[in-house]
Amino acid sequence: MRRLKTLVLVAVVALFTNCSKNNDTGGNSTADKPANVVVTPTVSTDNSGTVTFAVTAENAVSYEFDFGNGVFQNNTSGSLTYQYPVAGVYNVKVTAKSQSGKTTVKSIQVNVSAAEALVWSDEFNNTGAPDPGKWGYDLGNNNGWGNNELEYYTNRTDNAIESDGTLKINLKKEDYNGFGYTSARLLTKGKFAFKYGRVEVKAKLPAGVGTWPAIWALGANVDTTPWPACGEIDIMEHVGKQQNTIFSTLHYPNHYGGGGVSATTQNPTASTAFHVYSLEWTPTTMKFAVDGNVYHTFANTADLPFNHDFFLILNVAIGGNFGGPAVDPNFTNDSMEVDYVRVYK
Repeated sequence: MRRLKTLVLVAVVALFTNCSKNNDTGGNSTADKPANVVVTPTVSTDNSGTVTFAVTAENAVSYEFDFGNGVFQNNTSGSLTYQYPVAGVYNVKVTAKSQSGKTTVKSIQVNVSAAEALVWSDEFNNTGAPDPGKWGYDLGNNNGWGNNELEYYTNRTDNAIESDGTLKINLKKEDYNGFGYTSARLLTKGKFAFKYGRVEVKAKLPAGVGTWPAIWALGANVDTTPWPACGEIDIMEHVGKQQNTIFSTLHYPNHYGGGGVSATTQNPTASTAFHVYSLEWTPTTMKFAVDGNVYHTFANTADLPFNHDFFLILNVAIGGNFGGPAVDPNFTNDSMEVDYVRVYK
């Protein structure tokens, strides 16, 4: 009788042990985890930015697509088409999910070509003041604009005027409201802002020790997220004390002022001829070029303040922390002459 009880007990223990093994779906079990995940992208050749994705996997019932530009989409078939608004190289992640919730992630890189469309421009073909529908002004000296600058910005046509197909931002040595120089600082704040795309500005720069022209962009949220947290993109800066050296710089938390992430290139005719200064901006990359020649590439990431709207600024300063401190005592006037500003997406 005792032997029979022992055999029954062993059988019961074996039964529960087998059930436990068969029902184990947690921990490191891979019984139902998606396997052999293959992501096949088909990139359209018509420059539309369209990519068709086809995903196959074992044990998968749904898929989450991370298109590499901050956009996500869920899908149950594994097949979908997405149109990228901006050309670029994107790191795409597809998460395959099983019925029980287990996941497998597959990453691929997709090179997308997309035709650009002109979304905003000013060709400066009028005569007189710049178009008020496109440009506003920063006025005064504002304690040197944080840089100990010497100029007083006005909205006079003496300092900013369109004529003969170009905009002239005129820096002048003159006594005005207690300051020794006047100039203009034009901006599209409240009139036009953009996120990603390509900016082209064709310009001829002033010369002279102390001069400091700039073509740049500032985060449109600057009023609620003060600089440098809003981000600053300097597409082109030039200082007369380093004639013909072109700077491009990114300013953001922990990298601002003299610690901005910068690069330079030489442009021997910066002040005697027009050149195209450009920025190509995507969720993953920012490329700065002169006449199409890229000289500065910056890796953009989702945790940086370069993934929201920015507005454009054109100005000519004098002196200051970057342009000065020395100023040529014989300087009287010079201009940054702008043929056009164009934004493509």
